[in-house]
Amino acid sequence: MAIGIVAFVFAPYVLILLYRLDFIHPVSTLMLADLVTLQGYDRRWVDFEDISPNVVRAVMMSEDGQFCSHDGVDWGQLKGVVDDAIAGEATRGASTIPMQTAKNLFLWNSRSFIRKGLELPLALAADAVWPKERTMEIYLNIAEWGPGIYGIEAAARYHFKTSAAKLSARQAALLAVALPNPIDRVASKPGKGMQRLANVVDRRAKRSGEYITCLYE
Repeated sequence: MAIGIVAFVFAPYVLILLYRLDFIHPVSTLMLADLVTLQGYDRRWVDFEDISPNVVRAVMMSEDGQFCSHDGVDWGQLKGVVDDAIAGEATRGASTIPMQTAKNLFLWNSRSFIRKGLELPLALAADAVWPKERTMEIYLNIAEWGPGIYGIEAAARYHFKTSAAKLSARQAALLAVALPNPIDRVASKPGKGMQRLANVVDRRAKRSGEYITCLYE
């Protein structure tokens, strides 16, 4: 049991080093669960250069506006969440893209302090080892966009009958706002609330120049 616990805790750090290699295409724990339960999934890996910048801008401005400036954890946002929790107030999300990537690759979905405690050092380690471009590439290739739909290429084809390279700014914004709840938020069938959120994300993405310098010159 002790060996199993040690392996569970430290194996992800070995995989982080392995996933630094560009030719390795990691899979998420949700994808593995779909395989184990014989449900299968659709994921078509696509390199960062073949993903529309519209997607990268929209996802960054929707999920993690400080992606280029933090070390894997947005400590200011995290402190605000902790302060709200201590005060008994409703907490907001403070997960960065590296944190979400670490969770998707190595951990589970349900919220808990144990998961968050494991997630933080994994995000810091991943950000230290992977270039920002590699982090974004992995995240966009393992994110869920519907039942059995993983990665931006499969999502683009499933929702909009196009490729990740050809997604428009509007389509990218809809996919970005679907990320927090991809089962109930269907990018290709947005309700009025989802359309309003997409409008906000689209406006932010169009003004994101200074925020994305770690990915685009």
